[in-house]
Amino acid sequence: MRRKLFVGNWKMHGSLVANGSLLRDLKAAAWEAQGDLAVCVPACYLAQCSEILIRSGIALGAQDVSSHTTGAYTGEVSARMLQDFGCKYVIVGHSERREYHGETDEEIAHKAQRAMAAGLTPIVCVGETLAEREAGRTREVINMQMDAFLSVLEPEETNDLIVAYEPIWAIGTGMTATPEMAQEVHAMLREKLVEKSAEAGELVHILYGGSMRPKNARELLQMPDIDGGLIGGASLIAADFLAIAKSVL
Repeated sequence: MRRKLFVGNWKMHGSLVANGSLLRDLKAAAWEAQGDLAVCVPACYLAQCSEILIRSGIALGAQDVSSHTTGAYTGEVSARMLQDFGCKYVIVGHSERREYHGETDEEIAHKAQRAMAAGLTPIVCVGETLAEREAGRTREVINMQMDAFLSVLEPEETNDLIVAYEPIWAIGTGMTATPEMAQEVHAMLREKLVEKSAEAGELVHILYGGSMRPKNARELLQMPDIDGGLIGGASLIAADFLAIAKSVL
């Protein structure tokens, strides 16, 4: 049985004061969570958050990583740099990176490789737009995105990643896939993992990343292939993030 995992994606939110208050509140009640907790914070706050989270049991992650190992790439942050701050996770290929920064499936695959080479666990995001879903292309889109990074990994490497399903039409809109809709896609993702490695099908966490909130978390987490959440806005409020993490039956 895979232990549930709840990863907060702070996106471009935070301040030194707000971060300290949020993390102190999370640390005080983290023991109540029915699963593992992590926060993926803006790069400029990694040092602060790393220090606060020492011995807390809450893991630290970043929101992006360079596809390059080192070199003259102004503004980029390498996987080794993230490792220096004690990061365990890094989000790769978030839909906002794909849309606003033009990240391609190929680039996302390289980022996942760089992360894994440095000992980080990439949280690789996949998902379809509303137009793609309405056109009946969900499976096609999901398979294309999965194939891009699975094709460059050895079967045993596949065990060392996390997949997050983001129905793009449900991010920041207040809309949420029904538990059954989410489960259908999570099952597709599990099938793709099994095709690569039967062991990966058992070990890899598949997180739901489409506006998981306290009011819908319990029903979503009851689905057999939903192993936790990649949580946006609700992760900025300690009580809400913890409420989600306590929703496991």
